[in-house]
Amino acid sequence: MAVDMEKFASMFARVISQSAAHIYLSALPFSPRSSTVRQRYIHDYGRTLTIQTGGLSHWPPIQNIFSGHIDMVTSVTFSPDGTRIASGSYDHTVLVWDAVTGEVVAGPFEGHDSYVNSVGFSQDGTRIVSGSSDRTIRVWDAATGELVAGTFEGHNDLVTSVAFSPDGTRVVSGSIDMTVRVWDAVKGGLVAGPFKGHKDHVNSVAFSPVGTCIVSGSRDSTIRVWNSLTGQLVARPFEGHGYSFMSVAFSPDGMCIVSGSSDQTVRVWDAVTGEVVAGPFEHDDFVRSVAFSPDGTRIVSGSDRMVQVWDAATGEVVAGPFEGHGGCVNSVTFSPDGMHIVSGSDDWTVRVWGAVKGEAVGGALEGHEKLVRSVAFSPDGMCIVSGSDDTTVRVWDAVTGELVAGPFEGHNHDVLSVAFSPNGNRIVSSSSDGTVRIWDAITGEIVAGLFENHDYYVNSVVFSPDGTRIASSFDEMIQVWDAVTGEVVAGAYAW
Repeated sequence: MAVDMEKFASMFARVISQSAAHIYLSALPFSPRSSTVRQRYIHDYGRTLTIQTGGLSHWPPIQNIFSGHIDMVTSVTFSPDGTRIASGSYDHTVLVWDAVTGEVVAGPFEGHDSYVNSVGFSQDGTRIVSGSSDRTIRVWDAATGELVAGTFEGHNDLVTSVAFSPDGTRVVSGSIDMTVRVWDAVKGGLVAGPFKGHKDHVNSVAFSPVGTCIVSGSRDSTIRVWNSLTGQLVARPFEGHGYSFMSVAFSPDGMCIVSGSSDQTVRVWDAVTGEVVAGPFEHDDFVRSVAFSPDGTRIVSGSDRMVQVWDAATGEVVAGPFEGHGGCVNSVTFSPDGMHIVSGSDDWTVRVWGAVKGEAVGGALEGHEKLVRSVAFSPDGMCIVSGSDDTTVRVWDAVTGELVAGPFEGHNHDVLSVAFSPNGNRIVSSSSDGTVRIWDAITGEIVAGLFENHDYYVNSVVFSPDGTRIASSFDEMIQVWDAVTGEVVAGAYAW
């Protein structure tokens, strides 16, 4: 109920914030039919709106759409506390939004004479840095929009990417002039650089988590890692993508770098050796933006009209694709708690997505060789049991999708139903071979059964709440068994 309430509030925050009555007038009737909140309360408000046809069956991954810019949104980022989102646009402005309601809480920040290509929050959330096609960098008060540092001038061409150092004292910038520069975030003076070595536009820059290094990605198809003070290369250029690097970012521990490229792939690199440690993860179009989750286990990428979330180690798709943008997705990043993703697009909108709950959080669990008839979660939610026409039972990790036990073999025909015991230690299965079996959930050993008093397919089985009995249904009958001895203790009951 609490999880569903969170989704309810996120989805309808804007209208509820304008009028609390919309909780009942529009939010409740337009919530998905599967919503726990809707199912609990809709019948108490019979005189509100009713959806006759259509409507949502489940919560969509999209949680909010922020409209306010009047041209393409080029860059988005969460504040460190996750309560605000900053966005930069081709309309020359920076806007700050309430991350839940989508209301503009600061801005537009005006002063740039051309496109705002990149924005970033300082670590304390009090300042925002922006880089523009007017070749300048500015630092703004995140609450008032007042210019607190800048204009930083020195690049010879448009500024493509900017970011604060972790301690907030410096700003790094990358430019089409093929250089990387480091600035004093308070006084605005150049403190390091220009760092030269790229042979084409620098599209993306970022500080390492401790601020000692800077990573840059270029249209020359290389990634370079620099000492942030001296500008010396600390690793050989990383080469492997076939085309321009559109976006680069450090992992939270600083040990890896993720990159997105116009070759339509995402790759993960060892930050010291430059070796590819994961990938390529393949998109169907240019990858314009990438970012690690706060715990480093996932990567989000933005491409043509879609957002995708990957397992950082395996490259498996763990959420998405999230579709809804009407144009290319230029910028994506995780919220500080890893529960949400924000994206900015050519369609002029900023969108917030659920990164974990409410959508697929794992790829296909593959291993069965025929139709899967039945699945069930373990009581702690960490495992999934499945039964298949391939006559086997399998146990999977519910997060990673890895096979953790099985296949359990013994049935001679299709497995029609599976269930965990209340303590999660056992699994019961039934089959069209007319039998019920109980398995050790870890080893796959048969611990009870065969229960063979059925005359036909056993279509369904379930444990009693205390785990001592099993009910089975077959040929219009229900039978109850002792879960240890297999003795019939009740039934058969005709429907």
